[in-house]
Amino acid sequence: MGTRGVEGAYQGALRAFQNPMLDLLHRTYAPFVVTVLAMMFTPERPAVAVADAHAEVADALEQLRAAGYGDEGDQPLPAGNARDLCRQWVHAGWLVRQVSDDVEVYRLSAHGVGALEVAGRVGGARTRVSESRVRTLLEAVERLAQDADPDVMARMARLQTEIDQRRRELERLERGGVIDTVDDDQLLEAAENVLHLARELPADFARVAESIKAMQRDVVADLRQDARPTGEVLREYLERGRQIMDTTPEGRAFAGAMRLIGDPAQIDDLWNLLRTVLRHGFTELMPEPQRRELAEVARRIEQGVKEVLAAQRQASHVITTQVRDHDPMRDRQVDELLRDVMSGFHTWVPRSRRGAVVAPLRRLPVADVRQLRQTLSDLRPPQPPTPLREWDEVEDVPDADTRAWGGPQYAELRAHLAAFAGAGAGDADGVDVAAAFRAAAERIRRPVDLLGLLEIAHGLGMTDTAEVAVVDAVRPDQTRRRLAFGGVLAANPAPSAAADGSGADDEGPGERR
Repeated sequence: MGTRGVEGAYQGALRAFQNPMLDLLHRTYAPFVVTVLAMMFTPERPAVAVADAHAEVADALEQLRAAGYGDEGDQPLPAGNARDLCRQWVHAGWLVRQVSDDVEVYRLSAHGVGALEVAGRVGGARTRVSESRVRTLLEAVERLAQDADPDVMARMARLQTEIDQRRRELERLERGGVIDTVDDDQLLEAAENVLHLARELPADFARVAESIKAMQRDVVADLRQDARPTGEVLREYLERGRQIMDTTPEGRAFAGAMRLIGDPAQIDDLWNLLRTVLRHGFTELMPEPQRRELAEVARRIEQGVKEVLAAQRQASHVITTQVRDHDPMRDRQVDELLRDVMSGFHTWVPRSRRGAVVAPLRRLPVADVRQLRQTLSDLRPPQPPTPLREWDEVEDVPDADTRAWGGPQYAELRAHLAAFAGAGAGDADGVDVAAAFRAAAERIRRPVDLLGLLEIAHGLGMTDTAEVAVVDAVRPDQTRRRLAFGGVLAANPAPSAAADGSGADDEGPGERR
């Protein structure tokens, strides 16, 4: 073994252990961190509110300390409160703190998801070399060879062989053949292989989302530097914003996977297949956590796809907003202001002491403006507005009676109802409103007048009947409308009220001025 080869391998191992995922598993308090993160973040709960996360971490610490953990050297628990621990985990790269729907939440980073998957595989069932796993490998190699081989004749020969095999199997089943049964042990191995493949997906989806967010930060930083002409920056970054999924290796890989799992029909088929598997008896031999994990495979895929698409939409929105609102002069002024503030802190902090009183800034400095501009560049004198055109009443007054299209004519309706009741149409029980409306003249038999008549009847006091009344209303343009309403009887109005026609209590909104 050469010295240089050992040195290169050792440097590679050092770089690998600098990864936050391996760093998490290598920490002294790794069992506690893995336990808390695995319990807080589930496929049904990918994000946890900051306040809830702090409460759950504090509760977990309290329960473990009450159970006797943390006192011995081989079972350590971290010191400090839950807020400090979560802040340390964010700084280490295991958690991501972001705002979702105006609420600050924690999410697992790609490194945190990977660490939990590694710990789950090591602490769970042992990975075995099974027929299902070897078949998956062979099928992947076969598909790779088929995709890489450009020989048309070889592809046609393989397809024809597969067609012949399928046809022979179909003919055998048509002749009454039976389907070969598979042992429960083989089905269990296949199910474990499915779970093994599905456990890799959450970390992959998280890496794609974080790669998109990292590219978003790079794009915004390049825009703020303003090192190139504005037109060139606009063209390049608007194009990158539209094709954000094609600018990173993870994004291109995810775009390829989306062609397989992005179709809703594919997800529905996956749900149906999983339900078919869970109905078989061999799943009773699986532990309950594995059955639940198998049932949630499709949900985890949907959740991962939504997370990546949400990151893509957010990145496109941020980049587009930055390009649209980019102001190099303003950004430069903000940077200079921040540098002045930091310089002032560097000068003030060494001379300050803990608990020293800091004089607050009561007001902002006011600029010394000697003379404001009072005139504009336009030398033309102000012109008065154009005079209004004289209105010729003879020519411009419309001939049509616009009042005919207005609201109910309460006075005439009230007088008509009183006259109708006085003519013997009413009795002690009341006056039929539908009959009164049918007997009215056309000018007060509009649809809106029916509403006015019902309003007057309500003011007088009315009683509902079990019948449905149908009346014909006439609009001002002589078109007719047939209206149906529940039959009502209005109280028989007094002759004085009918003659007066101006009761204050029955005044409708159409008569108020």
